[in-house]
Amino acid sequence: MDTGKPATLFYKRSHFVTHLPVDYLYSRSHFWLARQPAGNWHVGLTKFATRMLGDMVDHGFEVEGNTNVAVGQIVGWVEGFKAISDVYCVADGTFLGGNATLREKISLIDKHPYTDGWLYAVRGTPDAKCLDVHGYREHLDRAIDLILSKQKSEDPESGH
Repeated sequence: MDTGKPATLFYKRSHFVTHLPVDYLYSRSHFWLARQPAGNWHVGLTKFATRMLGDMVDHGFEVEGNTNVAVGQIVGWVEGFKAISDVYCVADGTFLGGNATLREKISLIDKHPYTDGWLYAVRGTPDAKCLDVHGYREHLDRAIDLILSKQKSEDPESGH
């Protein structure tokens, strides 16, 4: 298990709070990428994604290890208490495999999403559209504002 904690940026908007690792890259679909010492990347779900999915129940991969993959390709799936979602590749290169520890401790995705709860490893080039921590913070602001706006418009007491 990973014992090192990355440097983070505190983020809070409405009722959502997280600490975003500053050296990670982020996709607009709420995956993160962390460069590993060997030059590979660990990929996982952001805290925002895990909150939308609910407590993790199961997961699986549709791609074998050492398979060529492309940005946007479905490589697996995750099932949360609230929803099921495809897991997309966020890099062009080689899928190295899933995090074997999750087979026994799927709760790591919820409890330690930015460290031990990584989903899969890939060797290659991250999607050019990935964001740094500041770009992802702005993306989260827009996503949360959209959710709040939708909730307000659906609230019969809001007058809309």
